[in-house]
Amino acid sequence: MAEPQTRTAREGAAMIVTIDRPTAMNAFTAQMKDELIAALDEADADDAVRAVIFTGAGERAYCAGADLSAGAATFDYDKRGRGDARDALSSPVAEDGSIDWTHPLVRDSGGELTMRIFAAKKPVIGAINGAAVGIGATMTLPMDMRLASTNARFGFVFARRGIVPEAASSWFLPRLVGLPTALDWCMSGRVFDAGEAHAAGLVQAVHEPGALLDAALALAAKLTAESSPVSVAVTRHMMWRMAGAAHPVEAHRWDSRMIFTRGRMADAREGVVSFLEKRPAAFTDSVAKEYPAFAPWDVDPGYE
Repeated sequence: MAEPQTRTAREGAAMIVTIDRPTAMNAFTAQMKDELIAALDEADADDAVRAVIFTGAGERAYCAGADLSAGAATFDYDKRGRGDARDALSSPVAEDGSIDWTHPLVRDSGGELTMRIFAAKKPVIGAINGAAVGIGATMTLPMDMRLASTNARFGFVFARRGIVPEAASSWFLPRLVGLPTALDWCMSGRVFDAGEAHAAGLVQAVHEPGALLDAALALAAKLTAESSPVSVAVTRHMMWRMAGAAHPVEAHRWDSRMIFTRGRMADAREGVVSFLEKRPAAFTDSVAKEYPAFAPWDVDPGYE
């Protein structure tokens, strides 16, 4: 059995997910992708987890990008496969050179991870402790907030490797930093420091290495300690999904439905009564059991 490439730990109400291949600069693999998705599944199913923090082992790298041990064939997935169960499948390339674009081998592994982070029902925070390059940078984009160490370096280096941005970063990155900055970083492929990332809004704060994880834990507590877990989960999805809505009436439709639904639940009654009684609220609704089943994002458009 392969050695785990990630590890999880609990710190208060936070789950800390550590990418744990420090001798390989925490380089990304299919196994790592599967383990990170499994950690998010565990967090969503456990009401004791209020937030998820991603970080990397060691001080050199958060995740230095894809594992390049396959050399020139690193990104030729038709030749080398994906490093997971899909490798048992036949090639998506037919004898006449046509490509079956729906074939599982075509789908980008980094995008599988970012789609799962996007769907998470708990706040996700990146504590970026070192180099975040390629998928190491793009996997952080659907996280709700990113904090960086002074050691952190970022690079959307795809054009310098002869490929293109992946992990749905062409959707996420311009929304976070604006189109001109996204184009600069992705076309040039240059590596930049935490100060530039902070100035552009990619990260919310920069900390000394020894203070980074404590800052992430404090941020997780600030976001969740006094809020209804279900309200936080729904708010997370509303903000992300409505950022891409075609018209504000879409937001009006769904916040109307959500307020109507949440207003009938125990947490809404407790929120009002605790305020009137001038005491901390004791919320009891469960994310795992009482997340609104009719939410529009429950119908994933799917990958085809």
